[in-house]
Amino acid sequence: MTGTNRPKLGKYAPPGPLRRGPVVVLVEPQLGENIGAAARAMLNCGITEMRLVNPRDGWPNPAAYVLASKADPVLDAVSVFSSTADAVADLHRIYATTARHRDMMKEVVTPREAAARMRQEEQDGFRVGILFGRERTGLDNEDVALAHTAISVPLNPGFSSLNLAQAVLLLGYEWFTATDDTAPSRLDTVRGGFASQDELQGLFDHLSEELDQSGFFHNVEPKRGAILRNLRSALQRVPLASQEVHTFRGMLKAIAQGRPLRAALRKKKPADSA
Repeated sequence: MTGTNRPKLGKYAPPGPLRRGPVVVLVEPQLGENIGAAARAMLNCGITEMRLVNPRDGWPNPAAYVLASKADPVLDAVSVFSSTADAVADLHRIYATTARHRDMMKEVVTPREAAARMRQEEQDGFRVGILFGRERTGLDNEDVALAHTAISVPLNPGFSSLNLAQAVLLLGYEWFTATDDTAPSRLDTVRGGFASQDELQGLFDHLSEELDQSGFFHNVEPKRGAILRNLRSALQRVPLASQEVHTFRGMLKAIAQGRPLRAALRKKKPADSA
C-alpha cells in the first residue's frame, strides 16, 4: 500500500531529530537499502530515532535514502556507534529481537506484549530501545545479553525468517497500535453521502413499476407481496449512497426504454432466418 496523508504527517515527521517511540538499534547492518527500508517502516509507525552499530558500508549511505521513500527525517538524525554497549548506554529498558533459543536465562515475550510494556515504560519516563541483528546471522549472544527482555515473533516454525525491514515494521506496528483508537471498521462513502429514506422509496417504487410493466408478476401473483417485501428488505439492508440510487434508477429507465427495441428485434429474427 502506498500513500501519505500530508496534513497528518506533522508530529510524526518533523524537521530534524525528534525522540519519539522506542529507539531502533540496528547492529552491524550490511546493506544501505535495508537501513532505508527500516527507516521507512519506522516512520510508518511514528518511530523516529535510529541508531547504527558499525554499518558495514559506512554512514551516511546514499542507497539508504533511495529505499527510505522520503523517510529522510529518520535517516538525517541517525547516530552511529562502535559497539552495541555504547549504542544502548543511555537507555533504561532494552529488548532484543531473536528467532532462536539462546543458551541463557532470558524472558521472551511476543511483539504485542513487548509493545504494551514499552508503552507503559515510556509513560513511566524510561528510555526504551529495541535491538535488531545482522541480516544474515541476527544478534550475537553478547548483544542479547545486554537486553532485559527478548522478543520472539510467533511465525511458521518451519520458516520464521524475516528481513530487517519486516522485523522493524512488525515491532513498530505493535507499538503504534498499542494505544491507537482507530475503529475496527468504517464505511467510506462517495460524494453525496448515504441515500435518504425518500430516495430509497423512490427506487423501490420505480423497481416495482418496472417489474409490473415487464410482466414479472404474471406467473407469481400469489407471491407478489412476499417478493416485494424481500426486495424492500434487500434495499434497506445495505447502506446505499445517494449516487448509487441514482445510478440504479438510470439503469431501470434504460432497460424500460430499450424494451420496445428488443421486442422489435425478436419479431424480425424469424423472418431474417427464413
